[in-house]
Amino acid sequence: MPSPHDPYVRVRGAREHNLQDVNVDIPRDTLTVFTGVSGSGKSSLAFGTIYAEAQRRYFESVAPYARRLIHQVGAPAVGEITGLPPAVSLEQRRSAPGARSSVGTVTTLSNSLRMLFSRAGEYPAGAERLDSDAFSPNTAAGACPECHGLGRIHRTDEELLVPDPSLSIREGAIAAWPGAWQGKNLRDVLDTLGYDVDRPWRELAAKDREWILFTDEQPVVTVHPVRDAGRIQRPYQGTYMSARRYVLHTFADTKSRTLRAKAERFLTSVPCPVCGGSRLRPEAMAVTFAGRTIAELAALPLSALAEVLAGAGAGGEETARVLTGDLLARIGTVTELGLGYLSLDRTAPTLSSGELQRLRLATQLRSGLFGVVYVLDEPSAGLHPADTESLLGVLGRLKEAGNSVFVVEHQMDVVRRADWLVDVGPLAGEHGGRVLHSGPPEGLAEVPESATRRFLFPSEDEPERVRETRTPSGWIRLAGVERHNVRGVDAAFPLGVFTAVTGVSGSGKSTLVGQVLAGVLADREAGEEAAGAGEQFCASASGLEAVDRLVQVDQKPIGRTPRSNLATYTGLFDTVRKLFARTETARERGYTAGRFSFNVSGGRCETCQGEGFVSVELLFLPSTYAPCPDCHGARYNPETLEVTLRGLTVAQVLDLTVESAADFFSGTPAAERALTTLLDVGLGYLRLGQPATELSGGEAQRIKLASELQRTRRGHTLYLLDEPTTGLHPADVEVLMRQLHGLVDAHNTVVVVEHDMAVVAGADHVIDLGPGGGDRGGRIVATGTPQEVARSAESRTAPYLAKTLGS
Repeated sequence: MPSPHDPYVRVRGAREHNLQDVNVDIPRDTLTVFTGVSGSGKSSLAFGTIYAEAQRRYFESVAPYARRLIHQVGAPAVGEITGLPPAVSLEQRRSAPGARSSVGTVTTLSNSLRMLFSRAGEYPAGAERLDSDAFSPNTAAGACPECHGLGRIHRTDEELLVPDPSLSIREGAIAAWPGAWQGKNLRDVLDTLGYDVDRPWRELAAKDREWILFTDEQPVVTVHPVRDAGRIQRPYQGTYMSARRYVLHTFADTKSRTLRAKAERFLTSVPCPVCGGSRLRPEAMAVTFAGRTIAELAALPLSALAEVLAGAGAGGEETARVLTGDLLARIGTVTELGLGYLSLDRTAPTLSSGELQRLRLATQLRSGLFGVVYVLDEPSAGLHPADTESLLGVLGRLKEAGNSVFVVEHQMDVVRRADWLVDVGPLAGEHGGRVLHSGPPEGLAEVPESATRRFLFPSEDEPERVRETRTPSGWIRLAGVERHNVRGVDAAFPLGVFTAVTGVSGSGKSTLVGQVLAGVLADREAGEEAAGAGEQFCASASGLEAVDRLVQVDQKPIGRTPRSNLATYTGLFDTVRKLFARTETARERGYTAGRFSFNVSGGRCETCQGEGFVSVELLFLPSTYAPCPDCHGARYNPETLEVTLRGLTVAQVLDLTVESAADFFSGTPAAERALTTLLDVGLGYLRLGQPATELSGGEAQRIKLASELQRTRRGHTLYLLDEPTTGLHPADVEVLMRQLHGLVDAHNTVVVVEHDMAVVAGADHVIDLGPGGGDRGGRIVATGTPQEVARSAESRTAPYLAKTLGS
């Protein structure tokens, strides 16, 4: 039996997911890194086994109600774990933060600042002291009543709603209105109300135009529709909604991204006229500290805020000294991670994934916990090599504070700094799940079957693969770019080549590529309907006519519930359902393809509505998903599962990995095409029915890319990708890069925002932004071939790129 002072976490018989009865001993109070190709089982070991068991033990120690819930969620498939302290998980968050989320709320610095104003602020004579909630724009006590604490209001005007006044209403003059039946309904209602829907818009009376576009009235009339001959023409009660009301309603309430984006084109956002953009009520804005309002302090870069607080707290009262001291200590950990350029009021959706990750790490560093296991999920994802240095410093501090730091990681610079290395593999899925090495990193050099070994210890004997730099076939030129911290920049993107856009986190890469370049190209594709929408980003754009099609592949989830999965997103499931419907049993019973869909009634399990999981509310913790108690995750009712295709039920087919499914569906062209593209981007280890909630951002992006690759391509396509190598082992990066370079060889253009220096070194053209982040960034500091950028004296990317190039 292990000693109570055993310095190791000892795992015995781990069988979670693809783990093959794994036994491993990991020393506590170390920085331990788990490596292996995507799908090898390293996350199953670190999160699915070690962290899950720590969480289970926590639940066992609390109320009986919570213990019942954890039995629903299930325990990890492991024989025994000894020596396991309490654990804290810091996983990558896939969901997009809301508009009310900010740097201040993510770090909880806003709470401390509000407390400072409440307790030590300078109030006007005779004013009542306010509670800290009164300084929050996210509470009823503090939010400006006009803009509800958002700081901006949305407006529209006739020019936006009716871009072409030469058209009549029937011809679609009111571009903001919906299409199809709903738009026809609104036109029919107007016609019934007596307005001329066939005269050009500009010829209508001004008062009529005003009412049609802006009225808040919603009259109900009996409409007698004029439809095609031979169709039933029943009158109905139609309600009128003005164009402004429709656009604002859609923008505020729709769950559809497409509809929201369309509505946004007809709106302008302006600072709230009541609070001036401060988001707060007047009584809160009347309180100052160091001569400034809370909104003014929240707008300062954190480094500047620290200077103000240090000066004001030094000679103040005891309360002010204590509260400013706490704030300064908290700000210090954020600036240590290179984020001093951010302000507290910077909204979370405008932050890069790297910035968000480091803000959360900074918060953990200040928590003061010790004696726990921190389990981190690829903390270097989305970080520039320069930022990784800061990250390693923070991980070291967590360890020095008396904690164990277990990290799932692909970045070799982090792996080299580990005290202990657990390498899982050798390959993905059923070909992985074994611990190949558990010990100091240098010991991996003696494990020939490890896929990590050759990247951690590159061989000097390995021949260098040199690819000839491609020559651009043309250029897209953007002049006078103005967006976020990118100010007055002229940028040129070569066509027909592979371009990497680099720079530290917050330097403006995603803004330039994902918003400005994508925006002007999307406007051109949308035609006159969206003309001018991209002009808010840049003064002029040329060379767009050479691009026939834009494909933007981001890391947003392919779905937000277990109902969305790999098979449904790629369209593969349509083929699977048709094959099941053609089986003899299905034909005898009259089952159609719909019977095999878990999204509609009939064949699905009604207990879980075909999700295979039920949501378990944990009250004091985030809700989680547990297997359905009736179908046990199969998604279907017993009758549907009696139908088999070559010996497998539809649930068993969904449980196949992409690799296994490629063999199973060999000879079925429609299925083969989708499966081959998924294999080509390195996703052979994923299960067809793997819920979208279990996929990383990098996996979601590669699924989207695979869906695009299986389509027949016509004309010159420009592919924009945002850090496509996120979450990928270097061996998987090689597979993905072959696909992307293949797209360029097929006479397309690929532009990637990227931090992986191996990818940047293999590009034809590099655009490096910086030199720093935030206000210290937003400029193009170097462009040219990788070799040219590596020689730049101003670029922070240059030394890391030069090292990769061996120059």
